[in-house]
Amino acid sequence: MAVRYGASAVGLVSSMPSGPGIIAEETIAEIAARVPPGVDSFLLTCGRNAATVIDQHRRCRTSIIQLCDRMELGSYEEFSRALNGVRIVQVVHVTGPESLREATEVAPHVHALLLDSGKLLGPVKELGGTGRVHDWSVSRRIRESVTVPVFLAGGLRADNVIAAIGQVGPFALDLCSGVRTDGRLDERKLAQFFRSVQSAGGYG
Repeated sequence: MAVRYGASAVGLVSSMPSGPGIIAEETIAEIAARVPPGVDSFLLTCGRNAATVIDQHRRCRTSIIQLCDRMELGSYEEFSRALNGVRIVQVVHVTGPESLREATEVAPHVHALLLDSGKLLGPVKELGGTGRVHDWSVSRRIRESVTVPVFLAGGLRADNVIAAIGQVGPFALDLCSGVRTDGRLDERKLAQFFRSVQSAGGYG
């Protein structure tokens, strides 16, 4: 359904401490194998250990790995050696101006950043799918400060996506809760979202 409406990538959520859309690795591998040419498949992982994530990717076989939690910088070199051609997207959860430093430190080691609205501290980590909007002015500063593509996530909906694009100017958009109802992808919300995005001039 997402591809039919124009998505250029699908995010496949593996085991997470919280959030919607979690599916089994066997299902991730099945979907990744059937994604049509020209559409990327993202493995969303909460793994923080490079060897663990590499093993997980070898089971799931997506075209991109999205690291939803922080990694040690040295770990990125292990991905390059072990996963020839697989791109790495690092999530930065924008909590305030301090996120700018985190983003600029990690950007040289990955293929792209994804700016989201999770929380790494607390009794249960929130690594995505919160439905919350963060401070887009910080996201704009991050986008202007790094040389890799920046994806924008966090509470994007049909009624705010045009403002988000105008304020941040991201390379691409990532959405989850804004197109779901009762935990499932909602075709009506998906259609509304893509109409809004297309009226802003792109972002499939």
